[in-house]
Amino acid sequence: MAAAGLIDTFTVPPHLEAAEPPEARGLARDGVRLLVSRADRDTVAHSRFCDLPRWLSPGDLVLVNTSGTLKAALEARSAPGEQFALHLSTQLPGNIWLIEMRRPGGGASLPYRHAQAGSHFDLDSGGRVTLLAPYPFAGRLDTPSRLWMAALEIDQPVLSYLERFGSPIRYGYVNRPWPASMYQTAFATDPGSAEMPSAARPFTPELVTRLVAGGIQIAPLLLHTGVASLEDHEPPYEEFFRVPPETADRVNAARRAGRRVIAVGTTVVRAIETVTDSQGKTFPGEGWTSLVITADRPLRAVNGLITGFHEPRATHLAIVSQVIAAAGGDRPSLHLDRAYREARQREYLWHEFGDSHLIVSGQAPGIKGEGRRDKGER
Repeated sequence: MAAAGLIDTFTVPPHLEAAEPPEARGLARDGVRLLVSRADRDTVAHSRFCDLPRWLSPGDLVLVNTSGTLKAALEARSAPGEQFALHLSTQLPGNIWLIEMRRPGGGASLPYRHAQAGSHFDLDSGGRVTLLAPYPFAGRLDTPSRLWMAALEIDQPVLSYLERFGSPIRYGYVNRPWPASMYQTAFATDPGSAEMPSAARPFTPELVTRLVAGGIQIAPLLLHTGVASLEDHEPPYEEFFRVPPETADRVNAARRAGRRVIAVGTTVVRAIETVTDSQGKTFPGEGWTSLVITADRPLRAVNGLITGFHEPRATHLAIVSQVIAAAGGDRPSLHLDRAYREARQREYLWHEFGDSHLIVSGQAPGIKGEGRRDKGER
């Protein structure tokens, strides 16, 4: 469901995959680069994330995800003693978990696609996980699957167990383990995400203070992210979300006033759009969402986005394209193609430790011309 024109037209060179946090590259969190797409003008500018207040206006509403990142990767062993990695993804009702089994690789783990229903895997401290059924369940227990519904048997609360025995999920482009603090955002208050809601990673308390002092509103919601379909590019599956009444009220007030509603991450887009009706009114709510944004289901609440850079074929690109359209871009696929082409030419970095992409309409007060176009450090 990626945007037309992008699905087969670009690749991410290995040297553009961020292998380490910006702090390890000598940068502050908000020192990463920021590509600014002004969709209605079809222009692209280059900046730094610390300059975000320059690109926003008083009255803009910025929506952030308060989900915290779990140490969701566990070591597991089969009965014959084979080593596996178990990634906890989503906690389901009844203390059942959605999980992914992986095999250790040269650095990070690799997908394991030969698991079977009824299989048991031993965990540290006497824990055990039992695979119950493939997910999504299509009526047969012997269906090959990346994801499984599983029973997790441990002798202590899950968060305590993960804090002691777990580690953050990482993929092959990350060249070494990093502390869990590197996978938390400034807004994290409610642990529950298997992978970091990484669009918010560049925010710092100081930057938030500057935004609020400049009249920019920040409102919270929650969506617990599951494991990414990095290898398969599958559509999103059900994830738990919560939109508080105060946030719904702020979204409605911003839209009535003609202000921009800027989501920090595709997780935020999915959550807020799930509770926004076809007339554009947003309601409070919580539950499970499997919403996919496409041209057949355009955006109703969001008209701006802060996000990272996504791989070809990733479903996130469909959301990015629709935000460009909602921000006034009349050729969203062409604009997205141009933005990503410039990002590659100027060597922006991809993935959770990489650079950022801001998509907005119009021009914030006080900004002249095309903005600062410095190449900057990686």
